[in-house]
Amino acid sequence: MAIKSLSIRIDDQMLNKLHVVADYEGRSANSQILILIRDAIEKYEEKHGEITFDSKKTAN
Repeated sequence: MAIKSLSIRIDDQMLNKLHVVADYEGRSANSQILILIRDAIEKYEEKHGEITFDSKKTAN
């Protein structure tokens, strides 16, 4: 599995709060974001079904 990089814009206060939450959980901010994304996808799929992709239409 290829690991992609994603840049986001985030204000200072939100970033600082993210670091507090991540530190509390014993994670890096990056790992915390990945867990939040994974949880959001799982929640979506519980409601709407599994997300699948046609191999020709997969996002890069």
